[in-house]
Amino acid sequence: MELEVQTALRARLVSHLAVTSLVPASNILDTNQRPAPRPSIILGESQAVDEGTSLRRSHTRIYHTLHVWTREPSLEGAKAIGASIRSAIRMGRLTLPQGLHCADLLFASQRFMRDPDGEHSHGVITVEILVSEDRP
Repeated sequence: MELEVQTALRARLVSHLAVTSLVPASNILDTNQRPAPRPSIILGESQAVDEGTSLRRSHTRIYHTLHVWTREPSLEGAKAIGASIRSAIRMGRLTLPQGLHCADLLFASQRFMRDPDGEHSHGVITVEILVSEDRP
């Protein structure tokens, strides 16, 4: 389920002009590479938590982290990319494969920091996705 959400998140980001005008689609990826290409959005860590809303256990909340990397002396570019991601997330529910439904999509948090190397800015964005799973 987490992989399907990650795939849908990437599809949303690469199809949103506000995002790709700041970060090329080829730089929106899942990688351990560091330093990442600049600018870039790295599809990061995720966590799946049962919502506990039914005995069928068919609702899972996915917490997905996106990392923004830029090479700049300020945080301005990273914050602009963060705003474009927020815009893309607010476009509505994600399209997931059959059997999974995006019940809710929330741009939960973002924070920006300067990398200790003095050359890069880093943003950490958390997105929450509530997934409903079809179960017999």
